Amino acid sequence: MRRFLKLTVAGASRASARALRVAPRGCTSLTKAGQCQFAKSYATKVALTADSYPYVKRDPNYKQLEDSDIAHFTEILGDSKLVIQEDLDFYNEDYMHKYMGQSKLVLKPKTTQQVSEIIKYCNEKKLAIVPQGGNTGLVGGSVPVFDEIVLSLSSLNKIRSFDEVSGILKADAGLILENADNFLAEKGYIFPLDLGAKGSCHVGGTIATNAGGLRLLRYGSLHGSVLGLETVLVDGTIVDSLHSLRKDNTGYDMKQVFIGSEGTLGVITGFSILCPPRPKAKNVAFLGLESYEAVQKTFIEAKGQLGEILSAFEFMDNKSQELVKTYNKLDHPLEEPYPFYVLIESSGSNKDHDDEKLEQFLEDVMEKEIVSDGIVAQDETQLANLWSWRELIPEASQHKGGVYKYDVSLPLKDLYDLIPAVEEKLKAANLVGETDEFPVIASVGYGHIGDGNVHLNVAVRRYTKEIEKAIEPFVYEWVQQHHGSVSAEHGLGFQKKNYIGYTKSENEIKLIKQLKNLYDPNGILNPYKYI
Repeated sequence: MRRFLKLTVAGASRASARALRVAPRGCTSLTKAGQCQFAKSYATKVALTADSYPYVKRDPNYKQLEDSDIAHFTEILGDSKLVIQEDLDFYNEDYMHKYMGQSKLVLKPKTTQQVSEIIKYCNEKKLAIVPQGGNTGLVGGSVPVFDEIVLSLSSLNKIRSFDEVSGILKADAGLILENADNFLAEKGYIFPLDLGAKGSCHVGGTIATNAGGLRLLRYGSLHGSVLGLETVLVDGTIVDSLHSLRKDNTGYDMKQVFIGSEGTLGVITGFSILCPPRPKAKNVAFLGLESYEAVQKTFIEAKGQLGEILSAFEFMDNKSQELVKTYNKLDHPLEEPYPFYVLIESSGSNKDHDDEKLEQFLEDVMEKEIVSDGIVAQDETQLANLWSWRELIPEASQHKGGVYKYDVSLPLKDLYDLIPAVEEKLKAANLVGETDEFPVIASVGYGHIGDGNVHLNVAVRRYTKEIEKAIEPFVYEWVQQHHGSVSAEHGLGFQKKNYIGYTKSENEIKLIKQLKNLYDPNGILNPYKYI
C-alpha cells in the first residue's frame, strides 16, 4: 500500500483554474493560456425550443410586443442603452446550448423601483417576462421559450451594507457570486455558497433556484442562511423583508416561498444573508478508492474523525475523470486509475490542528484499507488544481457536443446505482460507442455525498430524440422507485416541469398551483416552466 504523497505534479495557477471553471458561455475550448476560443456562429447550432418541442404552444393570452411598449420601457429606464433589441443570442440561449428562445427585447433596470414599474406594466398588458440573472441555469429555466421579454438583473449589482460584527450582508440580486465572496474575503468572512459558475452567476439567481453547491455540507442550504429578501410582486408591489434578524417568529416566513421558486411568483431584487467567518486554514486531499462501498465508509470516517473542520466531501467516478483528462490534457493527480475518487476539503481556524487531524484521518483510512491511494495539496496552487478535477467535469462532459444533465437526490446506499442503470439502458438502445456514428460518449456520475446529491451526466456528440426517449422518463421513474427527488439543486425549469409528479404528491402539486395562481393570476412570470 502506498503512503500519501505530497503533490508533485505542477498544477494550474489559481487564476487559470478559475478561468477554466467559469469560461464564458459560448466558449467551446480554452487555450493553455486560458483564453477562450469561440465557435463561429455557435448560436445557429441550437434549434429553437419551439421547434424542438412542438407540443409546447405559445399562450395566445399573452400580448405581442409593440413599439409603444418599447417606448414605455425606455421612458421607465431613462436610457435607451438599457433597452436591448439586437444581438440577443446570449439572453435567448441557455447555458447548456440546448434551448433557444425568441425574445426580441431585453430590459436592464438599475433600481428596484424600475423593476416594479416594468413588471406592473407587463402584468397590465399581459406581456410575459423571464427574469434572468447570470443565465448559468442547467434546466432551461432562465431563458425564454417563445418571445417573452427578458428582465435582466445584471445592472442591479450593488452591495448595500455589511455588518462586520454579525456577518450579515445586504446586496442587490444581480451581484455576481464571486464578487460577493471577494468582498467578504477582505472583511474576514466567506459567502456560504460556492459554485463552479461563481464567476458569472448572480446571487439572486442562486436564491431563486435554491442552489446547493460545494459548501452545503458545512454551511447548510440557502433556506437557512438567507435572512430576508426584497421581492417585486406581479402587481408592482415591493415586499421589503431585508431583515437582519436571525430570530423572527412573527407570522409566516414569507421569504421561504420565493427561495427556489425560479421567478414564477415574484422577482427577487435584494437579499440579506448570514455569512460565516472565513476559515484561516484550508486543505484538500484527493483519494482513490476501489468501490462505491469504500466511498461510503470513507464518508463515515470523515464525519467522525474530521468533525467540525470537514467542509466538502465530493465523489467522482473514473469515467468522469477520463473526460476531464481528455479535456484539460493534463496528467491525473493519481498515477494509477481507480473506479472512484473522493475529494475532501478541511477548513478551520488553526492550520496545525487541522493538518494533524487530516493526517491522522488519512493514515487511519489507509491502514484500514478503505482508501487505496491519495495525495494532499501543499499550497494554494495545488489546492486549486485538485479542485479543478472535480469542477471541470461539467465542461468536460459537454465539450465534444453536449450533455444531458440529471441532478437528483437519492438515499446514499442507492446513490451511484443510477449511473450504471442508465448506461445499460443506452447500450441496449445501441446509442453508446467510441465512434461518431454513436451519439453517446459515456454516462458519468459525481456529486455531493454529504447531502445525497448525485449528478448524472450523459456526455453526447449531439442531442437526439433517441437519447431522450431512452433516458426520459426512465431516469425519473428509477429515482421515484428508490424514493429520491428528480431535482436536488438545479430546479425544474423547462426541462423537468412535466416530471415534478415523480417526487411531489398530487396534493403538493395542487398547493403549488394554488400559490402560482394567487401570486401570478395572469401567468406572466417565467411561463412554460416549473409547474
